[in-house]
Parts: sequence; structure tokens; C-alpha cells
Amino acid sequence: MDLARSLRAEARRSNERRVLVLAGDAPRTRDRAAAALDAAEIPREETTLLGPDEFLGCERHEQARASELLGRTRTAVVLDCHDELRPNALGTAVGAVDGGGLLVLLTPSLEEWPEKRDAFDGTLAVPPFGVDDVSGHFRRRLVETLRAHRGVAVVRVTAEGDTVEKRGLTDPPPRRPTAPPAPPDDAAFRPETYDACLTDDQVAAIRAFETLREVGNAVVVEADRGRGKSSAAGLAAANLALDGRDVLVTAPQYRSAAEVFARAASLFETCDVAFEGDREDAPRELRVAGDGAVDSSGDSEGGGDGRSGGRIRFAKPAAAVELPEDPDVVVVDEAAALPVRRLESLLSAPAVAFTTTVHGYEGAGRGFSVRFRDRLAESDRAVTDVTMTTPIRYADADPVETWAFRALLLDARPPVEQLVADATPETVEYRRLTSADLLADEHLLREVFGLLVLAHYRTEPADLARLLDAPNLSARALTTSDRQSDRDHVVAVALLAQEGDLDAETRATMYEGGRIRGNMVPDVLTTQLRDEAAGVPVGQRVLRIATHAAVRSRGLGSRLLDGVRTEFDDEADWLGVGYGATPELVRFWRRNGFDTVHLSTSRNDTSGEYSAVMLDPRSETGRALAERHAEWFLARVGAVLSDALSDCDPDVVRAALRAVDGAPPLDLSDWEWRLVAGVPGGAAILDTDPAPFRALAVRHLVAPDDPDALTDREERLLVRKVLQARSWDSVTDELGFVSRRQCMRALGGSVERLTRLYGEEWVQEELDRHT
Repeated sequence: MDLARSLRAEARRSNERRVLVLAGDAPRTRDRAAAALDAAEIPREETTLLGPDEFLGCERHEQARASELLGRTRTAVVLDCHDELRPNALGTAVGAVDGGGLLVLLTPSLEEWPEKRDAFDGTLAVPPFGVDDVSGHFRRRLVETLRAHRGVAVVRVTAEGDTVEKRGLTDPPPRRPTAPPAPPDDAAFRPETYDACLTDDQVAAIRAFETLREVGNAVVVEADRGRGKSSAAGLAAANLALDGRDVLVTAPQYRSAAEVFARAASLFETCDVAFEGDREDAPRELRVAGDGAVDSSGDSEGGGDGRSGGRIRFAKPAAAVELPEDPDVVVVDEAAALPVRRLESLLSAPAVAFTTTVHGYEGAGRGFSVRFRDRLAESDRAVTDVTMTTPIRYADADPVETWAFRALLLDARPPVEQLVADATPETVEYRRLTSADLLADEHLLREVFGLLVLAHYRTEPADLARLLDAPNLSARALTTSDRQSDRDHVVAVALLAQEGDLDAETRATMYEGGRIRGNMVPDVLTTQLRDEAAGVPVGQRVLRIATHAAVRSRGLGSRLLDGVRTEFDDEADWLGVGYGATPELVRFWRRNGFDTVHLSTSRNDTSGEYSAVMLDPRSETGRALAERHAEWFLARVGAVLSDALSDCDPDVVRAALRAVDGAPPLDLSDWEWRLVAGVPGGAAILDTDPAPFRALAVRHLVAPDDPDALTDREERLLVRKVLQARSWDSVTDELGFVSRRQCMRALGGSVERLTRLYGEEWVQEELDRHT
């Protein structure tokens, strides 16, 4: 394989990477892959194979476990695509190849590949659709990028011999040697820290981390993958621990933060500092011996005492937001993959750093840059920003990075603000976008996908394949015209999933606990809420909805939903949505005609929120479904709130209950009314039987006869004490009452007003008797 030898030589000379595509049947392309590695003189111990079968004698993982490569570098990665191509595996494989290395893709004939259906396509074929309904547009577009981009070689492998269709050689100039970055003269961290830096960007990042030695500071480091931000965070964390500080590290998964711990341990060793780890291969806590806890300046300000040893420890986001054991510093790695609400909670730490991938193979959302940065700016933190642009593992001009960004749309963005600034609900056009429309218009695809990235805290390359290929998904958009360019631009987008219309066998499987791909709303209503008929009606679930940041709060999201509602009035039984509930989101969906039918009883591990399921019925069948689940929800919510949902945000509870369609019956016995009427005057106590108080609270919060009868704080008091059965002391502290007695009097006053609002005349007389 002379071509492989030439590609490797060129890659090494320029410190870039190259892609070699071997297209043909599986046995022949696998043979050629082995020959290519030998010709390129890449040892097997420096190679990883991602595929179903071992044929190279090297490290191997299934594509589904490509994440094993995250944070690692390899001279060659061979991605065997004959059985399947997982877009996430492709992104991970690209990111793992070092400068001077090769990515080898083994594919069917490029002409036939888009028409074949593989195992990944099977994951897109959610019932009632089959794999033949999957379109293949993602691979069709991928093939186009392979043929169009620099640095990608294509070889057709057949029984008659090999044909080089594209050589992929770019004749770049040789790599020029660069001087190592100079350490700063006035550094607070140890000099060995800066000796370990490979770029000026890393030096700047670590200088920013030095501010975390003082309370009240925050650092934000943004970079594309492979720029060394996690390494910089690890070097900084080591110094903070050496100064006696307790550093808490969190990330979506531990593997995202593993480099932080690896670099910290390496610096300890370089500095000859004794330390202990809970696990040698992948420690989640590093503890420094007490006599090593002095920084280079001798300064122990901000928590270090110069004597006691510090530590670096990992916690999952759900635990980290509680700031366990009161850390001195929190480091959030891959912050863009966490929801904004969770990031806000971490601002309570004495000092905090956020590192985030701008365009990540692992999946990154832009809620961080679009929404969280506003919250951070409004906080009392002194914020230091750093942007890292220089790659560490390969040259700046690496053509493979350019190809990967385009092929996986890692750099997709909405239109610039000026192009959509004048958009209003009256001037935009509602559009139905097919996957064929998106494939045919790269500009439109980039704007749509760029907005969808903004709509979710985590977006992966596989989401692009779902958008283009999944038969149950479709996109709707609002566009505005640009007269100068004669082009439309996307100002809002919704991604919809068709659900329901399931046959009896599928519904029975779901009811008996079997997992059915897609169909989130029917699945919840069937498996958790025991309604086997919930899979019969046809629905459209809103997976994501996003409005351009420049035109928010103009009603464009509602305008888009109005268009969806009008379009599907005769085609769907219901519109639905399931999402991590916040008060603002619940109110948005309620304003747009969606009614609460369920609150999940466990928090999402990543978002930290309880999920709400809401429906907007569009037919008699849909209304019957929504009405029975609203009735069942009201029947159980009082008991659930005092148990599984006892820690749910009271404003989420208030908003979710106010979004239920219908007024629950308030059918109290005479004895229960006498109990309720006796509480305001102190003749009775709530704990005798909380049930009638819960019924009264639910009745008012769902469908109040007088919405102004209680203040917001009084409604929160109803939720916390009556519905969630929290202790008097905790409710007193949380709601800001000066004493437990004042809190109890406030609840008595609320019960009195509700009793006068909903009780019959004889109940009022009973109330007057005691008050």
C-alpha cells in the first residue's frame, strides 16, 4: 500500500492527520487495512480497531464502546463500518488520532453504502416504522464530504484489484519547530506547572486558574477538543491541593474528568510530593500528604493553611450541586454538557471553574454559552475568561479536523443576529422541512442543526443522523427572508417525533415491561401508569424547540407551536412534550395549550430535574386519553408529593398543578371539614389527618376560585408543609419566616382563607366558632 505509506509520511512531516477510506467488501478491506498499517509502519500496539471482529491483532472495541478512547491518543484508529456506522464512534475515532497518524475507514462500496441498512439504522427504526423506512441521508452526505475534502484518500477495493479514486495528499509545508511557552515571572503556582505546558494557551489558562486561590472568583475556559483544557485544569487542581485546598471535580461522566486526575497525579510525581489515590488505574480522589501543602509563594490565603494536605475528588453532578463536605474550589469539566440550572447551583462554591468544549465529539450543548453566561455575568463573581485555540496533538491546519467538523456539523451555528433581528410572529413563514430538504441545502441544514444544539444541553453526532434519517422525526421551522442575499434564515425550529399507532402485540410487550424504542409518551403512560390503550392514539411529541437568541421573548416559540397545532389538527390525536421541569418551562407549555398528566418520581441523573409529561389533545380520542390521565394524576399527586416528590421545587409543583386541565373534586366528609375548620384557631392540628388539607390544597392550586386568595409564598407554604410534609423548622428556614410560630400562623391563615373560599355555610360557621 504505497498510498498508505505516503499519507503517513505526509502526516508526520506536517504533524497533521490523514484519512484512508478502503471501500469494498468486508474481507478484502480488512486485509487491505492490515497491509496499510504495515506499509505505514504503524505498530499494532499504537492502533485501535473499532468494529465487531478482531482481525488486526490490536486493541479492539465495539463501536458502541468507542467512548473507551475518549481522552486517549492513538497513532491509528481503524473504524470498521461494514456492520454499522455509529456517528458518535466516528467522532470519537477522529478525536483519538494523534498528529502524524491515520484514521482508516472500512466501508462498503461508496455508491452502495447509503442504500444499505445496518445495525445503527435499526436503532432509528422506532415502531411502527421498520428499518426499510430509514432514509440513509446521513451516509449519503458523509460520502460526499469524504470525496470533497482535502486530506482524505479513497481506494476502491475489488476482486479485480485496487483503484485509487482520490489520493488525499495535500503537499503541506514541513512542520516548523516551535519554542516552548515561557513561564510567567510572577506565577503563584509551582514552576513545574508551567514547565508541563505545551502551548501559550495552556499557560494563559493556568494563569487564570491561579485566581481560584481567592474566594469569589470564577474561571471559564472554552476550547475545541484537543486543546489541553482538561490538562490545564488538572495542573491547576494539583497546585490548589498542594496549597491545602479541597478541590471538588465534577463532569457528566468520570471519563470526561479522568485527564484532570491524571495530570494532577503527574505533577505530584514531578514535584516529588507524597500523595494517595483511591484507585491506581482511575483514581477518583487524590490526597496530598500534609507536609507538601505549601505553594511556591508560601501564600496560604483562601483555605489552604500551609500544613494540612489538600485533596482532589470527583462527584457526579447530582451530588456535586450539594457541595458535599464544603469544598474550597469546584472544577466543572465539560460544563456545556450540563443543564444551566445545575451549573447555577455550583455558583454557591467559594471559587469555581468551568471548562467546556465548544465543538465536542462527545456531545456539547450551547446552553452554556447562550444562557448560563448571562447568569454568570449577573452573579457577584469576578470572572476570568480564557479561550484556547491552538491544538496540542496536531497542527493548526489539520485538514481532518476541518472534514470532521463539516461531516458531523460540530461547528453548526444559527444565522448571525443581524439576519434575523427584525423577525416577528407576523413576518415569519411556517415551514415543514423534510430530511431531503435539509440534505439538499447545506446552509439550511447548518442553521436548523445549530438552533437544535441550542435547545438541548447535550447534542451528539448521532443527533444529526437522527435528524436526517429517522422515519419518525421531522422538523418544522419559522424562517425570515433576507432581501440582499435572496435567502431564508431560520429563526425558530422544532423537532417532532411521531409516537403511538402501535399494534396490539407491541402494546402488550410495552405493558408487560418490554422496552420499545422511541414512543416516550406512550411508554410512560403504559408502563408506569398502567394504561395499555395509551399506545393506540397517534401523537406528535416535541423533542426540542428553540428560538434564535436575538429574537427571544417575541412570541416566536408560541407562533411555531401554533403552526404545528394547525398542521396536525386532522393528522394527530395529541401533541405532547416531556422535559426536565422548571417553573418557567411549565408555564411556557401551559400558555401554549399543554396540560400536565405526569410528573416523574425520580430525577434525571444529568439534568437534576423531575420530568413533566404534558399533552395537548387534538381529537376526541386524544381528549379521552388526556382526561383520564389528568384525573389519575390528581388522584395520586397528593400522596406522591409527600413521598417520592417530597424534594421537588415547590414552584415546579405549583406550575404543574396549575397546568392540569379540570377541577378536582373536593369531597370532604363533615368530620374532615370540622378538622380543617379547627386548625386556623388552634382547636385542631394538621397532623391528625393531613388528607383533607392535601385535598383542599390540590383543589386550590389546580383550579382556584380566586387566584389571588394566597400569595406566592403562602402557596409555597401549602406545597412544602401540606403536600410535601416537610418539617416546620425546614419550611420556616426555607421560606424566610422569623420563627416557627410565625410559619404555623401563616399556614393557619392560608387554611382559613381556603376554608372560607370552598366550604359550605355550615363550615364557615364552624370556622367562626374557633376564630
